[in-house]
Amino acid sequence: MGTIAMDKKQITLYYSSENSLGKQVNAYVESSELEHLTIDIAKTNVTGTQWAELADGLNKNISELIDQDHADFKKVYGEDNVSLDHDGWLKVLDKNPSLLKYPIVIKGTTFLELKSASDFKQYMNPDSAGLDKPYNKE
Repeated sequence: MGTIAMDKKQITLYYSSENSLGKQVNAYVESSELEHLTIDIAKTNVTGTQWAELADGLNKNISELIDQDHADFKKVYGEDNVSLDHDGWLKVLDKNPSLLKYPIVIKGTTFLELKSASDFKQYMNPDSAGLDKPYNKE
């Protein structure tokens, strides 16, 4: 059983208020009439288990949730390919929430990364975003 509550009647947003995309997406979610829960990772501790569940829901590794092209990441870890273990990537997100590459939204069992603030508009029309389709892990 997962640690993240999944409700098909509610949208859950994981975002960082320390980057502009996160702030923009949060504004869209907050102004929507949809039932929602927003989790600002800059203010709320997300556990390693929750990060693993988010990455799994997106069919990604935790390292893929991190913006490795961000100037702050390169300043600390350098320009070359960075190889960290699972715990190392979790520490990056814990210490630098602004490095979350894209806000993550969950509705029911569907996990999506929002690559622009306007991507959230798809949630206003669930059929166009595929939100009524169950998550099917391959």
